Amino acid sequence: MSAAGTAGSAAGLMDRIYRHQRHIYDASRKFYLLGRDQLIEGLEPPPGATILEIGCGTGRNLVKIAQRYPGCDCYGLDVSAEMLTTARASVARAGLADRIRLAQADATGFDPQALFGRPGFDRIVISYALSMIPPWQPVLAEALRRLGAGGSLHIVDFGDQARLPQAFKRLLSRWLALFHVAPRDDLPRIIRELAETAGANCRVDALFRGYAVHAVAEMPAA
Repeated sequence: MSAAGTAGSAAGLMDRIYRHQRHIYDASRKFYLLGRDQLIEGLEPPPGATILEIGCGTGRNLVKIAQRYPGCDCYGLDVSAEMLTTARASVARAGLADRIRLAQADATGFDPQALFGRPGFDRIVISYALSMIPPWQPVLAEALRRLGAGGSLHIVDFGDQARLPQAFKRLLSRWLALFHVAPRDDLPRIIRELAETAGANCRVDALFRGYAVHAVAEMPAA
């Protein structure tokens, strides 16, 4: 299948899953998408920074980021048109349409110049999206490639639950599979390897006894 065909297939799948779920997504997911607000607090962008969220979904994180850092311009991309419909409504309701721009795109290969009129970003956020994207490793490589000098990539997603009961891990995996979500147990190793290749410093932390993983990859300053 061609790249365009693969992207179209992914978009169709996400639209089918979230056509109705998007209406209750934020209310239901706040109980188990843990670590998102800690990630936002840790962005610490410089004044006038540009911030991109890959897999922005309903726009929940982007609205919080724009409110937390009023001097920054925010951007979001998602493969699902259904999710972007909800995101645009959320952005408009928050009165942030002048500071948050959204676009539909495949995270494994996107052109920020064509989408947003800029070559890259100071901060890139990926929150609980890698576990929903089958070719997730190219997403990380693409994100690192789109960082400017001194920029950083911030990731939070499901961890390996290593310090939690195995019964909990099995139950969580079965439930997530209903939504085509699969925790990436090797995320810490892969992000470290890709960051090293890109010349970035990387730190990875386990949150909530391994329930989630938080990673930050920082490019050197110019």
